[in-house]
Amino acid sequence: METAKDSRVTSLVNLYDWQTTFFTNVLDGISDADAHKRLGTPANHVAWLAGSLVQQRFELVNELTDSSHEQLADELFKDNQGIKDGVTYPSLEQFKTSWETITPIAKEALQNATTEKLNSILKMPGMEMPLYDYVLFTIYREANCIGQIALWRRLLGYGPMKYM
Repeated sequence: METAKDSRVTSLVNLYDWQTTFFTNVLDGISDADAHKRLGTPANHVAWLAGSLVQQRFELVNELTDSSHEQLADELFKDNQGIKDGVTYPSLEQFKTSWETITPIAKEALQNATTEKLNSILKMPGMEMPLYDYVLFTIYREANCIGQIALWRRLLGYGPMKYM
């Protein structure tokens, strides 16, 4: 018996598509040297933000499909690791390539999510939540991190992100 796809995903896919484009646009033209600058702050730099977004999409696929996809920089980001001082993160091009690889897989998994799957409980250390709430949070966090990179663009002397 085939379970029906969940109607809640339509809006989520629309937001997902926006973030897909915004990720590429917000990184456009930023050098790898600048991507590691923190400007004397403890803030997450562009390279870490980009890598954590890629990691998040891989994890989204794994939760939606019960698979085990990994990005090339998985060791730097798995288990929600924070930024590490003194580490040179992969190039923004590597993160863009990984983003382009996982994005269609994640979109298909999201589009095919059933009500049963989205209502299943995701258990993480110290908390649990319906998978639907995890997907909502993931898409919210994408927007948040892209906004942080957009601010970094301006702080580093780059022009504003293009939306189209």
